[in-house]
Amino acid sequence: MRDDELLTVPDVMARLKLGRSTVYDLIRSRRLPSITIGRCRRIPARAVRDYIANELEAAA
Repeated sequence: MRDDELLTVPDVMARLKLGRSTVYDLIRSRRLPSITIGRCRRIPARAVRDYIANELEAAA
């Protein structure tokens, strides 16, 4: 996964093994940054990596 890659919500759902509503809740709560291009929501791959790292750090 490249750092500059933009992922769709289904991509993030598959990578994190989460449901659609959970991913949108993470976006809405700003725990997972995203951008909107037209009507499409995109999540930078770096944001997914950072989210995982933050969750691992919080769990430790």
